[in-house]
Amino acid sequence: MNEASLPLGSDATAGPHTSSAQVTGTRKHRAVVAAAIGNGLEIYDFTVYSFFAAIIGRLFFPTSSPMASLLLSFATFGIGFVMRPLGAVLIGGMADKRGRKAALTLTIGLMTVGTALIAFTPSYASIGVSATVLVVLGRLLQGLSAGGEVGAASALLMESANQGRRCFLASWQAATQGAAALLGALTGAAVSGSLSAEALQSWGWRVPFIIGLLIAPVGIYIRRHLEETHTETREHASLRAVIREHGRTLLLGILLMTSSTSSMYIMVFYMPTYLVNTLHMPQVTAFLAACVAGATMLIMAPLFGRLADRLPRRKPLLIANSIVSMCLLIPNFALLSSGPGLALTLCCIALSVTIGSVGSGAGAAMMMEALPRHHRATGMSIMYSVGVTVFGGFAPLIVTWLIATTGSPLAPAGYLFCAIVISFVALLLFPSHPNRE
Repeated sequence: MNEASLPLGSDATAGPHTSSAQVTGTRKHRAVVAAAIGNGLEIYDFTVYSFFAAIIGRLFFPTSSPMASLLLSFATFGIGFVMRPLGAVLIGGMADKRGRKAALTLTIGLMTVGTALIAFTPSYASIGVSATVLVVLGRLLQGLSAGGEVGAASALLMESANQGRRCFLASWQAATQGAAALLGALTGAAVSGSLSAEALQSWGWRVPFIIGLLIAPVGIYIRRHLEETHTETREHASLRAVIREHGRTLLLGILLMTSSTSSMYIMVFYMPTYLVNTLHMPQVTAFLAACVAGATMLIMAPLFGRLADRLPRRKPLLIANSIVSMCLLIPNFALLSSGPGLALTLCCIALSVTIGSVGSGAGAAMMMEALPRHHRATGMSIMYSVGVTVFGGFAPLIVTWLIATTGSPLAPAGYLFCAIVISFVALLLFPSHPNRE
C-alpha cells in the first residue's frame, strides 16, 4: 500500500522525524478544516439567499404583488428549517452507526446538490412551475443536510481533541459560521455594487452561489480522507434508544439552544433589516453591521474556547455569561435604538455578538459530553436542529411582528431576554459530565 492510499492524518503518512504531537496537531487542523467547509457553506448560502431573496422571489415565485413574491421566497427558505429535525435523525443516526466521516461526506454532498439547484435552475419564465419545484427541492436538500451537519461535525471536532482543548475545537463551529456570514455579506455586496440592476436580476445573483460551489469539491475530498474518530459503532444507536435513555437531556438541550440560536439569527442575520427598516439607518450601516457581527464571531469564539479549556468545569462560565447577558441586553439595545451614530452602533453589535460567543465552545462541549459517544451525533443534531427550527428560524418573523404590534424598537431585546431566561433555567438543570469520552 502506498502513501497515496492512506487516509489523511494517518500516522503512516508521518516521516521518521515527525513527532506524535505534530501528527496529532495535523489531525486537529484537518478536523477543523473539514468541519468548517461544510458548516461554512451552509451559513454562506443562508447569507447570500437572504441578500437576494427579493430577486429570487421575482424569478421563481412570480405574483402580482412584489411583497407576496418576497414572502414566498422567504417561505421557501424556511422550508429548509422544517427539514432539519429529519436530517438530525437520519444523518445523526448514520454518524453514530457508521461513523462521523460517512455522515459528513453525505451532508456536504447534499448541500452541494441543493446549492447547485438554486444556482443553475432556469427562471419561472423559462420552464414554468418546474423552476419553483427545483428551487424548493434545493432548499429541502440543504435543510436535510444542515440537520445532520452540526451534530456530526461537532462530535468530530470534540473527539479529535484531547481533554484540554475540547472547547477550543468545538468553538470553531461558531467561528466558521461568523467567517461564512462575513464572506457571504462581502460577496453579496461586491456583486450588487459592481453590476447593473438588469445584470444582477438576469444572472448576477447566481454568482455568489456558484462561488460557494467552488469550495464544495475540496470539502468533499477532505472529508472523504478524514481519519474516523468513532470506530466502535453500534447498531442499537437508534432514535428510540437515544430518546429513551436521554430524553430529559435532549429536552433541556433544546431549551438551552434558545438563547444562542435566537441571538445568532437576530444579531447576525436580522440586524441589517432591523437597522434599516426599524431604526432608519443608511444601507451602508446595515452592510457594515453584518461584517462586524461575522468578524466578531470569527475572532471571539476561539478565544473564549481557549479560556473555557483552562477552567475545570463548563457551567460556571456559562452561568456567568447568562447573567451578564441579562444585565447588558436591554441597555445595549436602548443605546442602539437611540441612533448613536455609526461607530457606537457597530460597537453595540460587536458587544452583543461577543457576549454570545463566550459560551460557544463551552456550551457545545458540555452538551456533547452529556451524551455517550455512540449517541453523541444523533443527540447533538436533535438538540441543535429542533432548537434552531423552533427558536432561531422563526425569531426574525416573531420580532418583526412584535415591533409592528408594540411599536417599540426594543421588542427584539424583550424576545432575546425571554430566550436567555429559558436557556438559563435549562442550563441550571442540564447534566454536567466534564471530559467524558
